[in-house]
Amino acid sequence: MPRILSSASPNRNSSQANRVKANQLRIIGGQWRSRRLPIADVAGLRPTPDRVRETLFNWLTSVIGGARCLDLFAGSGALGFEALSREAAKVVFVEQDTRAFKQLQANVDTLGASHAQLIHADAFSYLARETVSFDVIFLDPPFRLALPEKSLAQLLERQLISSETLIYLEHEAEYQLDFARWGLAIHRQTKAGQVMSFLLKKV
Repeated sequence: MPRILSSASPNRNSSQANRVKANQLRIIGGQWRSRRLPIADVAGLRPTPDRVRETLFNWLTSVIGGARCLDLFAGSGALGFEALSREAAKVVFVEQDTRAFKQLQANVDTLGASHAQLIHADAFSYLARETVSFDVIFLDPPFRLALPEKSLAQLLERQLISSETLIYLEHEAEYQLDFARWGLAIHRQTKAGQVMSFLLKKV
């Protein structure tokens, strides 16, 4: 958590306020709209920005209600909590980092999110034992580790992607992927700064 700063310096107080805000997640729609949740202080943890989430869930409006979802590299849980807020039937959150996982647990308890399933594990260990496909899959892995390729390959190998599954993927703008390699086509796409976002579906 941020250090408590002395009230003697207005500038330092302003700095603290900005830091607290940076360490929070705001749910932007649904039953928990405008709720703010703390985010674990983990290096590289970067929740999907509000504007991008708003675009994504506009894309998913017709399918998210009642959907079985996977938030594979859950991190802050921004995508999974947004899905639950919009009446997804279930979201499986998979997170390896212990601090991030404990914060996810705390936030699930805070919201009373009974349709959340938390898995403390490496993403690929989890995929190796999952047997049921998903309606919506959120892939927002750490950048510059070639994780999108490995994720898509294992999801397909394990038959966790059906003909109706929608896959949301974020990756750095300079990263190039040929989705046809996995029999996938771009359904929607957008760019925010140096991040590309795609909604994918089987051809």
